[in-house]
Amino acid sequence: MQDHPDNSEEELEEGPSKTAVKRQMHALQDLGKTLSGLNDNQLAQVPIEDDKLLDALRETRRIRSKNALKRHLQYIGKLMRDVDPEPIEAALDEMRRPAREANDLFHQLEQLRDEVLGSGVAGVEIILGRWPEADRQQLRQLILQHQRELAKGKPPAASRKLFRYLRELLQTYGASG
Repeated sequence: MQDHPDNSEEELEEGPSKTAVKRQMHALQDLGKTLSGLNDNQLAQVPIEDDKLLDALRETRRIRSKNALKRHLQYIGKLMRDVDPEPIEAALDEMRRPAREANDLFHQLEQLRDEVLGSGVAGVEIILGRWPEADRQQLRQLILQHQRELAKGKPPAASRKLFRYLRELLQTYGASG
């Protein structure tokens, strides 16, 4: 059997593997599926120049059959091959940013609340260091109420009240007071 070193080098330079191409096509189809879930106002914010693709995305809303929807999404994936996905993905990220920021802020407030409740009455100073305008008495009462609820095994009503108060402080005075 003869070895052909030239042929193996040519095969390596041919391009991406069949699996990589398939993965890319599925990614485009998933992007198309995401786009098909947008309403007209959201779709108008996405830079799509191809009218056939826009029509296909709008058509998706009228399809009820699961099999027809699957075929239609494959068609959208095929149309997506001719479109640069990066500006579309950037526009989608920009649309999702406010929700992502709100979610991050929510988690930060949860962590702050847990830190304050874990510190006990000394947690009042954590809040006052951040928001000097906060009501020391109200914070102290909420922390003590939380401790009583924990001791009696009651639902965490004070914890929820403290979270709402922290959110109110954030909205009124901003992130650092």
